[in-house]
Amino acid sequence: MKNYLEINKASWGEKLAPHLASAFYDMKAFMAGKSSLKQIELDLLGDVSGKRILHLQCHFGQDSISLSRMGAKVTAVDFSEKSIAKAKELAKELEVDTEFVCSDIYELPNNLSDKFDVVFTSYGTVIWLPDTQKWANVISHFLAPNGHFVFVDFHPVVWMYDDDLKEVIYKYSSSDAIVEDEEGTYADRNADVQLRSVTWNHGIGQTVNALISEGLMIKDLQEYDYAPYPFIGHTEEFEPGKYRIKHFENKVPLVYSVVSQNVK
Repeated sequence: MKNYLEINKASWGEKLAPHLASAFYDMKAFMAGKSSLKQIELDLLGDVSGKRILHLQCHFGQDSISLSRMGAKVTAVDFSEKSIAKAKELAKELEVDTEFVCSDIYELPNNLSDKFDVVFTSYGTVIWLPDTQKWANVISHFLAPNGHFVFVDFHPVVWMYDDDLKEVIYKYSSSDAIVEDEEGTYADRNADVQLRSVTWNHGIGQTVNALISEGLMIKDLQEYDYAPYPFIGHTEEFEPGKYRIKHFENKVPLVYSVVSQNVK
């Protein structure tokens, strides 16, 4: 899938308008000062005041700006020109100093030269990348000595299922691209958009070993039997801000997290 970047850029460009209008992103509350960060990542990040943070795959910048509001010095990256343009607009309107860079993650070392105390990425990110080894190399490249990589994402077991979450149709971890056509988005399933996407399934072992091979020491690995978003069909809120797939109950992990440290 040599043209996966063009396909996915077009898809994320089309998602922007319905995402901005969606209850999922709740722009009114965000503009009024509400943080978009969830408790899982807040606990993993700890006190970020004064820290230099590189936020990868930031979409239109809500989490990046939320980190800036917490006192971090944030540089945020996304490959979508439309998303980055909107992120810059929001940062200016909210008077925060978040820096936004438009770049493919793999090309980022050619477009950015800083080192960071923390590299952060979350929720639905690594599936868009075909090569976890190159991804881990980029993370290692930007981490300052003893810096930390904080990663939280949806559990790869979820992506094995069909859209109705009834049958396993994809391998847990595979180098094969998954090409899908869908209507609507995770933020608004009724949005009037038709999108094609190209993704890859990466098992936890593959992802974690890629980080280890780049000199990152795993400090913490967690799995969660809930998600902080209704990110997929058939979810229900069983506690405030916690969602599970109804017919899976608490039997299947929905999120995992990794904290690693640059010890090279």
